[in-house]
Amino acid sequence: MAPLTAFRRDTPGIALIATAVFGLLLGWATYGLHGLTPVLDRATNSTSTWIIWTAVAGALIRDRRIAVWSGALMMLATCCGYYTASALGGTFGSGGLGTAAVWSVAGLTGGPLLGWAGWTVRRARGDLRAVAGAVIAMVVLGEGLWMGLGLRYWGEAAVFLTVGALLATLLTVYLARTGARRYWLCAMLAPLGGLVFYLAEKGILNGLIGTA
Repeated sequence: MAPLTAFRRDTPGIALIATAVFGLLLGWATYGLHGLTPVLDRATNSTSTWIIWTAVAGALIRDRRIAVWSGALMMLATCCGYYTASALGGTFGSGGLGTAAVWSVAGLTGGPLLGWAGWTVRRARGDLRAVAGAVIAMVVLGEGLWMGLGLRYWGEAAVFLTVGALLATLLTVYLARTGARRYWLCAMLAPLGGLVFYLAEKGILNGLIGTA
């Protein structure tokens, strides 16, 4: 019984392996789903679609440090899955390495943050739960702002902004039902965070990809 007890599914090794495998599959799938519909094309070629899953992983992992590390690992694995599929599909051009490097750095920044946010919303105590909920929703809202204000894809932007607003609402309701203090901060901070995310994507990420 002791070996079976020790080999729990939430041990660090199992958690890290599971997130890495999921990241590889996520990257491969997003490449394969490109171009099917306009909304799906944007959804599979966006920052939020990749890093939002790290919040889900973080919420499922019991240990905070492992949740943070899993976020970083998942994003690296997602980049590997996507660009491996791109190379096999013959679309990995001369600028592919530079773009992959930019997305990897972005993932290493956002992945741990979203892993922490998912863990905090579900397992932490205090006001940080509401802040973490806003962090999760701001990613989708910021992506919607970028699609509308930056790329002028207003139809896709409306979808992302609607999903982001719904996500912020659901997270706020969840926090309220679980007794989180100042749960309303989630709904208040999410739009502000979305604006910050949009400005960061416009000023930093887009500039780097444009020069990669």
